[in-house]
Amino acid sequence: METTNDQQEHRYDAYLAQCPCRSLLDVIANKWTALIVGALLTGEHRFGELRRQIEGVSQKVLTANLRALERNGFVTRRVYPTSPPSVGYALTDLGRSLAPPLVAVREWTERHLDDVEAARARYDTDPTRSGPAGVDRAAEPAAAR
Repeated sequence: METTNDQQEHRYDAYLAQCPCRSLLDVIANKWTALIVGALLTGEHRFGELRRQIEGVSQKVLTANLRALERNGFVTRRVYPTSPPSVGYALTDLGRSLAPPLVAVREWTERHLDDVEAARARYDTDPTRSGPAGVDRAAEPAAAR
């Protein structure tokens, strides 16, 4: 019997600690993956082109992320027989299927960054929250402050 996508969707539960989905989420839910996939939407790019397009990414980080994307089937790597050797990267069909949600997250981030920064500023200037994010100082006894 052939398995449909609907049946496959219910095989895993990322909320469970031992679910193998978690390692895949580690790959797809990071900023570099979103930026690399977005850059590759226009077609194949050489390593140097990607590095220039994605400002702030180090050679080491770009290499590690491209390898992870290649290992997981999102990206293909092609070596050109030039001197020095040149390498091109392109999205696979699976990688292109990942693009819409990643592009949506990036666009949401760009659209709502001002709102998030305003919320951060309110949080950071709240006198009841003088500790790190996630620590509610108002809940501590006065003697502990």
